[in-house]
Parts: sequence; C-alpha cells; structure tokens
Amino acid sequence: MTTKRKKWLIAGCIVVAAAGGWMLLHPSKHEGITLETAPTSRITISNSVTATGTVEPVTEVEVGTQVSGIIDRLYVDYNDVVKAGQLIAEMDKVTLQAELESAQAEEASCKTEYEYQLKNYTRTHTLHEKELVSDAEYDEAFYLYEKARNAYEQAKAAMVKVERNLGYATITSPIDGVVISRAVEEGQTVAAGFETPTLFTIANDLTQMQVVADVDEADIGQVRDGQRVSFTVDAYPDDTFEGVVEQVRLEATTESSVVTYEVVITAHNPDLKLKPGLTANVTIYTLEKENALSVPTRALRFVPDAELLAELEMTAEPEPAQSAGAAKRTVWVVKGQTLSPRQVSAGATSGDRTEILEGLSDGDVVAVDMAAAAAAAPAAAERSPFMPGPPESNNKKK
Repeated sequence: MTTKRKKWLIAGCIVVAAAGGWMLLHPSKHEGITLETAPTSRITISNSVTATGTVEPVTEVEVGTQVSGIIDRLYVDYNDVVKAGQLIAEMDKVTLQAELESAQAEEASCKTEYEYQLKNYTRTHTLHEKELVSDAEYDEAFYLYEKARNAYEQAKAAMVKVERNLGYATITSPIDGVVISRAVEEGQTVAAGFETPTLFTIANDLTQMQVVADVDEADIGQVRDGQRVSFTVDAYPDDTFEGVVEQVRLEATTESSVVTYEVVITAHNPDLKLKPGLTANVTIYTLEKENALSVPTRALRFVPDAELLAELEMTAEPEPAQSAGAAKRTVWVVKGQTLSPRQVSAGATSGDRTEILEGLSDGDVVAVDMAAAAAAAPAAAERSPFMPGPPESNNKKK
C-alpha cells in the first residue's frame, strides 16, 4: 500500500471517530416526541353511591291487646292472609264479663240514688222558695243531689270502660295483609301495662316492599328523592332488583363515631322474592346522563410546550384572557399543525372522562398530552481505583 493511500485512510478514520465522539458528547435534546390527541365522544355518565340496608314491608302493623288476660283462641298462623276486621284471636272473657256485670249493677244503683236525690232536691227547692224550709235543709238537699249525680256519671264512665275492655278481648286484623309474626300461643297469659304486648305483626302488601338503607354522611348530600336504585340480596345473588328513592330521612344515627342517614327505597316485588329482613346491597345512581359530549379529563389540564411543538413543526395560538368571574377551562383543539385554545364549561366527571357542557362540538380533536423521551447519554467509563487495570499490549515498544 502506498504512503499516500495510507495517509488518506488514516485521515478518514480520524473524521469518522471525531464525528462519533461529537454525537456521543452532544446527544439530541429530545427523542420520540409525541402529541397525544383524542376526539370528543358521546358517553353515558353515571355516578353512584353504595350502601347497605334491610328489606321491610311498606306498611307493617303490630297488633296487640290493651287488656291483661289469657289467650283463649288463636285463629291465624304465620303467613296466613287476613282481611281487615277478620277475627284473629280471642282472650278469656270470664273475668271481663264479671267486671261488666258488676259495672252494670253499680250503674243501676247509682242511677236509683240519683233519681231519688233529684226528686228530693226538687221538692226541697220548691219549699225553700216558699220559705217553708230552712237554708240548711236546702243546702243539704242540693249537696246530696250533686253527689248522687256525680256518682251516676262516674258509674256510666266505668261502664263504658268495661265494655271497651270486653271488646278488646276480641282481636281483629286492622288491615288487609299477611301475618309475618305470631308472638303468643293459646293459653299464654299476657299483661298489658305501660307497653302494649305484641301478639301479631301483619304486613299490608308484600308485592310492594321498601329498603331502609344507611347512607354515609359523606354521600348523603348527593342523594335525592326519585333517583334510580338497584340492589341485590344474598338470597338471590344472580338477580338485580330495581327501586326508587322515596324519602331521605333527616335523623342522623351515630354508631362507633360513624354518622349515617336512613334512605327509604321503594321496590316492586311481584314474585315475592324479597322477604322482610333480607340484607340489601344498594347502589343509588346520583347522576345519570346519556349521550353527553365528553373529552378525556387530562385534556383540561394540558398546557402546550412551545419548544416541543416547534420540533413537531406545530404552533399554538395565544390563549385569550379569561373574563373575570368566568368559571371556564381551556382545552386545545388540534387543527392541522396548529393548536387552538377553546374556552369550555365542564360538567360531571365519570371515570377518566369529563362532560363538556359548551365550547366544543362533535368531531373536535383535542390535545391530551405531550411527551418527549430524553436521549440517554452514555455513561462515562468508570473504574474503581482498587480494580486492576487492563493488561498492557505485548507489542508496546520499550
């Protein structure tokens, strides 16, 4: 190989090595710049609150007795269908009948005394007007008359009470419904004191049920009457039942420092699957919007980077100043190689998308994110001072 050719070969190697070294020491600032975009889309926005509750009849009446005594006869049992006014139980009436006869005799005696004293008072009053009897005799006659009259009124009131108590011994159903509880047996003695003992519990209509759910205080502000509800019960894990919020009760319940509010949910039960006392896992849909225009929520936080856009040969129009008091946010609409700011009104959020109330139209494409992967600079070769160095070449001249 000639000396001139060797010189050219060495010079070429030096240029290549220099270029490679410059690229290693001066890497590209950005690598793989991407602008993530997304079109507007129509979605169904749904927000919900979860809670647990208990299935109960809409109307439930506890039937008791206001008199003490022995249960003589029972005419209904669990699950029996009853009508309003139907005889369902009778108490022993012997004692009550005796009390009635005693009250009748007392009333008759008081009536006789009252009629006698009335005649005596009338006669004495006539004689007193003619000054044929003294004032003392007149006052005594009046006193005896008033006493007899009051005793007679008291006897009549006692008579009404005894008759009513005798009527209470015959127990009838107050409503149409189904017997869901029976707390007594024939021959059992019940004592009516400050609290009326419960004999039966009757549910009005089991095809209409309600769920009383305990909603946490953090969620109760979103719950309103008329909202749609779905719930499940452990007895039928594959079935989903529908209901409607009927009432949000204002009374708070505190248990273990947790504050909850009762929400009453009505539900149809045509198949009678829902039974009183079942535990319901409730989902209350606090917000439901169909066909809502939306964009990714990240688009509302996007801020364009002019330097990165320049490398993509794109530009961003200046963002207009927002008017005072306007509660609007900015999204950037992609139009060719330009990002155009658009003031929008944001609505509800569902998952990773946000509803746009105004400011955008169907088909608009918005910028969501911009990213650039920094080129990895080669790490300089480092060697521990405690590690042995590479062996010297054997061809090194001495």
